[in-house]
Formats: sequence, structure tokens, C-alpha cells
Amino acid sequence: MTTFFLVRLLTALLTIFGVALAVFLLLHLIPGDPVEIMLGDMAPAADREALRHALHLDLPITTQIQEYFSGLLRLDMGKSLFEHKPVAVLLAERIPATLELASAGLILAIILAVPLGVFAAKYKDKALDTTAMGFSLLGASIPSFWLGPILIMVFSLWLGWTPVGGHNDGVYSLILPALTLGTSLTAILARMIRSSLLEVMSEDFIRTARAKGLRENVVLIKHGLSNALLPVLTLLGLQLGGLLGGAVITETVFDWPGLGSLLVLSIQRRDIPVAQGLNVTVKIQLKLHQKLSVTQLVI
Repeated sequence: MTTFFLVRLLTALLTIFGVALAVFLLLHLIPGDPVEIMLGDMAPAADREALRHALHLDLPITTQIQEYFSGLLRLDMGKSLFEHKPVAVLLAERIPATLELASAGLILAIILAVPLGVFAAKYKDKALDTTAMGFSLLGASIPSFWLGPILIMVFSLWLGWTPVGGHNDGVYSLILPALTLGTSLTAILARMIRSSLLEVMSEDFIRTARAKGLRENVVLIKHGLSNALLPVLTLLGLQLGGLLGGAVITETVFDWPGLGSLLVLSIQRRDIPVAQGLNVTVKIQLKLHQKLSVTQLVI
């Protein structure tokens, strides 16, 4: 078991290193110069060169890579080129909003997926089952960059029930982003719950419970669902990474002040340290979460 964990730790570190190096190179290869974005095209060449030297952007790419990874080993991700703050401080300011959105999307997905999966399993091969699974398939197929604007158009512009975006209206600001983020997860969980519940309902202990004269709803919920949720909860951890990936688009659509919108903004204005720090941080979180989920499956 010790060898297993050491191997997985080594592969995780190598993966994080590879991702950090790839992101570093890609951000330096894409068109655009942060110095020109900050000073404008009409700035004198001397001013541009002075700023480029102050930001260490005139160093050879190999030297920049060496400095970047030596900083990572010291847990120093550098400073933002535009905000003039440490990248770690910017991430700490944005993380609560992303966690709030991801938690709301997860809770909403569970609330919607459990009854959908239960009713689909109870009425297997009937109209309700077909309808529920049809909605789940539709939810899994709709991309968040399309669903978000549709929800804004209907509930914000036409009906006026929710704000268009932002983070200034409390719970009302959270409704549409959470629904957009949690729709695909709802579809996945509903199908998982249906499949797991159908498998559990064919077990011998379920037939024993029915033979004792228990009502079907009691058998379904107390004995069936409680056991069917165990593998679903275990596999749920493997789906949480999709929430962070979906948050990038969702936060951009709804102007949500989280890590996703910060990533898009940093790439647009070529704020290389922030974009690098965000990618590395998210990758570390995903790898840790993946390793913990796999460990639970192994145990």
C-alpha cells in the first residue's frame, strides 16, 4: 500500500510539473504583449523596454522558467503584472466566490437528481422514466455557455425575477449561475442514481423486506435508496472537477467574481503570473481530489 501511494504521489508531482511547464510555454507563445497592453501602442520604445526589464520579461525563456519553478518551490507564484499584488493574495480573494458557486451548484444538483433518479427507477420503462431520463440527457448535452445566456434572457430580461449577473444581490445573484453550473451534474447523478437503485432493488434483502409486508415506498426509500446512494456518493467525488471546469465559463457569463473569471481576464490581458498560478493551483486541487477519490475506491 505504501508503494501504491508513493507511486501515485510521484505521478501527481510529475503531472503538475508538466502542466505548469506547458501553461508557461503556451502563455509565452500566444500573441500579445502585456507591456503594450499596459502602456499602449503609442508609448515610447524606451518606456516599453524599461517596463519589460522591470517585469523581467526581457530575460531568456529558460531563465524565466528557472525563476518561475524556483519560486514555486518556495510557494511563491509571483506578482500580478496589472494588480501589483502577489498572485496568492488574488487567489485568496477570489476563492470564496468560486467555492460558494460550486457548493450551490452541487447542492442544487443533488436536490434535483435524487427525486429524478428515484422516480425513474420506480417507474422503469414507463412514461415518467422516459421523461426523466430524456431531461437528464438534455441537461448533459446543453453546454453552459449556451444555457447561461438563455436563462438570463428568460428569467432576467423577460421575467425580471433575477439579476443579470454580478455578486451584489445575495442569494438572487446565485440562482442562475448555480442552475447553469449544476445542470450537467444533475443529469449525470440522476442516471447514476437510477442505475444504482435498479441494481439494489433486485437484491435478496429487498425481496425479504417486501415479503415482510413493508410498503413499497418504505422499501424503496429506506432500504433501496440508502444503499443505492453509497456508490453514487463515492463516484460523486470524481465529478467535482467538472464543477471547477464549468465555473470558468459560468463565472464569465454571469460576471461572477471567482477564479474562473479571473483566469479569463488574466489570459485576455496577458497577466502571465496570474494565469500560471491559477492553472497550477487548480491542477493541484484536481490531482489531490482525484487521488483522494481513487484512494476511497481502493480502500
